[in-house]
Parts: sequence; structure tokens; C-alpha cells
Amino acid sequence: MTRPAAHPESDVSAAVGIVGVFGLFGWIAICRNWASVADALAIPGPRAPLSGPYAAVAALLFAALPMIVWSLAVDKVHRRPSTGIDWSLRRPLRQTLGDSITKLAGYWATWAGIAAFYCLGRWYWDGQFLFAMHVIATFAVPMLILSAPYVLWLDRKLVEPRDAAWHFGAFLTGQAGWTSPKIVAHWRAWAIKGFFSAFMISILPPGFAQVVNADFAAIVADPVRLAQILIETLFLIDVQIGTVGYLLTFRPLDAHIRSGNPLLAGWLAALVCYPPLVWGIMGRPDVLGYQAATADWSQWLAGSAPLLWGWAALLVFLTGVYAWATFAFGLRFSNLTYRGVITNGPYRFTRHPAYLSKNLFWWFSTLPFLVTNGSLVDVARNTAMLSVISAIYFWRAKTEEAHLLGEDVKYRAYHAWMSQNGAITRPLTAWTTRWRGRGMALQPAE
Repeated sequence: MTRPAAHPESDVSAAVGIVGVFGLFGWIAICRNWASVADALAIPGPRAPLSGPYAAVAALLFAALPMIVWSLAVDKVHRRPSTGIDWSLRRPLRQTLGDSITKLAGYWATWAGIAAFYCLGRWYWDGQFLFAMHVIATFAVPMLILSAPYVLWLDRKLVEPRDAAWHFGAFLTGQAGWTSPKIVAHWRAWAIKGFFSAFMISILPPGFAQVVNADFAAIVADPVRLAQILIETLFLIDVQIGTVGYLLTFRPLDAHIRSGNPLLAGWLAALVCYPPLVWGIMGRPDVLGYQAATADWSQWLAGSAPLLWGWAALLVFLTGVYAWATFAFGLRFSNLTYRGVITNGPYRFTRHPAYLSKNLFWWFSTLPFLVTNGSLVDVARNTAMLSVISAIYFWRAKTEEAHLLGEDVKYRAYHAWMSQNGAITRPLTAWTTRWRGRGMALQPAE
């Protein structure tokens, strides 16, 4: 009897994301009880909950610090070969100074290019993105200044200091040795970081304010309102931990971007799900809108308290899986990147728990096949459009798999293990195999 292959070890321990969530909740507790905290510490100022946008940004620090400490002190990720760092190296500064200056030229030019993109994109200077631009502008100068000592220090320890940033810097400064694939890889990674970091920062304040100001005691007996605030809290976890992941792409944390998705289909499938493209495609009722004449789930179930409680629990559970799928990454969450392989948490049951739970949430919360106007046309249109959106996420999942399968033998082992052992993936794989087999059987013989 053949024994099943061992479950591949995850590059991120489960504890990293958990301590980040605890740190986040610690800051939320301080913000909710700021009046008492300020009185106890004799801090001047208003005695009200800290629910402003900059308190939401400060939450990133409280989530990140425990994850950094755990990663370094317990998991000792800085000693892994995948960092590309050899701490035993004692190169003199004069030996690496030239490469470091070249690399800094590459970084600074890259950041200037991202800043130019922000300036050209009109959507960055209105609505939710305006706050993100203020935050990024505030930290731009400190980042520019601190990048110099960081690069000068790290290059003395890197096994190969001439990384993708160096190649771009060498191209700019007219040095020999640069290669186009390295430059493309450099820009691919920073395009991902620049695009998604701005988006993530832009959505921090609303959810944070709602959770800090929520009166849980007043809604504990109301399944609808309780579900709404619990769902908002879980989305807050997703956004905060996810934003930390985009910002902390540092080699000493083994959280650097090892590669960006090289597939055009992968970029299209991902970017269509985010502003500004999502506003023109999924956000418009005449394109992929699926909520024409629909009502909230609570309205359809209003006559039954058990159904309301059961449906509320289901939606909270699905959102919980979605949040878990993000904080399971610890410091490494980001779209379109390879930053190691995650095999634990919800990724032990399915390769794409976030996409699965998010789409199920949309179907169960919207109920697109129920409409208030009795129109069968709207029923068909809503159901079809949400099916298209779910298909986009399936496409997105497949492009991500294609990227990772080409990058890491561990992911290939994980992919194969899930097909044989994943509680959700295994039956889906078996069904797909049978379906394909029947399709092959129907082909005429040659």
C-alpha cells in the first residue's frame, strides 16, 4: 500500500499571523477606550475613541511589530538561505560601495517612476485614494533617506549584491553587466508594490473607524447588525495584515518579492478586480453588475429568526475564512507575487481559500436569483453576471498557480499533495478528472 506523500512544510508558521492579529486587537482596544487610557496616563487632548484615519495607519505598526519579533526571534527567518543573506560575511564597505550606489540609483529612479504614475492617475487625487497619497507623501522622504544606510549595510551581507535593482541602476548609469530580464523582474515587483500599496492604504480608515466606534452591547441580540460589525471586523483584519505584507518586503524578514507574476493573463485577471478597472467593469450595473433589483439577505429572511441567525453565522464564517487566508501569510501577503509557499491554515483544505470564501459570500449575501420586481430577466442577468465574476476569480487562481508552479519545487509538491489530500481540492480534482475523461471518451477515434 502506497503511503501518501508528506504534507509540505509552510514557509510561514501559523503563529506569525496570529500574533499580528493580537497586536491589531490590542491597538483597537486602546483606541476604543482612549478616554480611560488618556485619563490614566494624564495625556492631554480629547477624551473620545481614536477612530481617525491616522489611528488606522498606526494600527499597521501594532500589527507588524509582533509579527516581526516572532519571525526573527522564534522562527529565525533571517537565517534562511532563501533570504540570500550570509551573516558571516564581513565585506569592507569599500568593496560593495560601488554596487550599493548603483542599486540606490535604481531604487530612487523606480520610486520616481511610481510617483509619476501616481501624479498621472487622476483617480489617486480624489475620494478614497487622496488619503493614501498624503500618507505616501509623508513617508517618502524618510524612506528615501533610510534607504541609503539600509542598502549600504545589507549589500555587505548579501551573497549576490547585484540583484534586480542593481541591474536597473547599472542600465541607468551606463555600466556593463545589466540584463533585460532582471530589469523587467525589478519593475514587475515594484509595479505590484506601488499599485496595491496605495489601494490598501486607501481602504484602511473606513473599516477601522466603524470597528472602533461600534457599540457591540447594543447589537448583540440583533443577528443582522451583529453580523455586519463582525464581518467589518474580519475585513479589517484582512486589510491591516494585507497592507503590512505589501509594505514589509524586506530580505532580512525573508519577505522579499522573489518574483512577480510574468503572465499577462495573471495581471489582467487580478487588476480587473481592483480600482480603477473594477469601477468601470464590476462596479457598473450595465457591465458586470449583479445586484439589479436585489435586496439584502436579511430582507428575504426577515420572517424567521433561526434563519437569520443561521445565515448570519454562515456569512461571518465565510468572511472569517477570507481573513484567515490573509493573515496566514504573516508578513508575506500580496497579489501577483511569489514570496514563499503557504501550506498551512486554510491552505491545507483548498489552494484558494480566499477566492472560494469571497465568492461564496457574494452568492449567499446577494442571492442574485431573488429580485424585488419579479423580473425573470433580472434574475437571469444577475445570476449570469455573478457567475462571470466567479469565473474571473477561477481564471485568476489558475494564473497564480501557473506562476508558482514554475517557481518553486515546494509549490509543485504542495499542488500535488492538495490534489490527493485537500479536503476541498481533492473532490474537485476528482470531479474534474472524471469530467475530462468523459470528454475524451466522446472524441472520435483517429
